[in-house]
Amino acid sequence: MDIATIFGLVLGLACTVYGIFNGGELSSFFDPGSIAVTVGGGLAATMMSFPLSDTIKAFKAVPLAFKSSKFDPFQTIQMLVELSQKARREGLIALESAQDDIKDDYLKKALELVVDGIEAEMVKTSMQFEIDSMVVRHSTVQAYFKTLAAQFPAWGMIGTLMGLVNLLKNMDDPSNIGPAMSLAIITTFYGSVLANFICTPIATKLQGSSAEEIRMREMIMEGILSIQSGENPRLMEHKLKTFLSPDQKQQYESMIIKERDSGTDRGVESFQE
Repeated sequence: MDIATIFGLVLGLACTVYGIFNGGELSSFFDPGSIAVTVGGGLAATMMSFPLSDTIKAFKAVPLAFKSSKFDPFQTIQMLVELSQKARREGLIALESAQDDIKDDYLKKALELVVDGIEAEMVKTSMQFEIDSMVVRHSTVQAYFKTLAAQFPAWGMIGTLMGLVNLLKNMDDPSNIGPAMSLAIITTFYGSVLANFICTPIATKLQGSSAEEIRMREMIMEGILSIQSGENPRLMEHKLKTFLSPDQKQQYESMIIKERDSGTDRGVESFQE
């Protein structure tokens, strides 16, 4: 689980509940009709904007916002370096035996193309197509939640207008003005909370996860092409580290130093061909 998402959710709920009870009561913020207009209207308008399949994909993607990243760049770089060493010692065909130990389908499929002797340009094109296709899928899900974030406040305002209409029809009874006004604006509250506390954070979280996955796949593609061209493993490792942030580079270097000090050096070849 992603601690940041859980902590933010709990903190946001706590602040909202505190604000409700600070001079008010929970029952004042609950109105079934307002919920139906805001949630139902916003969801209905969004569903009209996308195919039904995109709605299903969007809701299936919600749990991803609560999961930690499944990508380990350090392990991926080490794996690619080891595969490069094996290919230089035994030839590209030797990589066929290493495919069974690889869990990443993207990397496994790329290795299959290399082992089959497919030209480097075709391998790169195939891998790039997969990345582009993934970007389209992810962008659709992100757009769905961004649309929800735009629709909920709009329908909250629609609910407010509906409440004001009913309010103006009953202006002859001053005692009902206060409660009626409260119900009129509660839909705006619902819309703002749903947009800014639920939909926008989910869209942003998914966008960040997608960017990280794209970066990892681009790193894998660079590594596979380097392996196919017979590039020196040390030089390839240096290139792959450019995909890491400065902090990640320091962590990676520290990890390598610890491995060497503990006698588990991978024996990466020198820069010299």
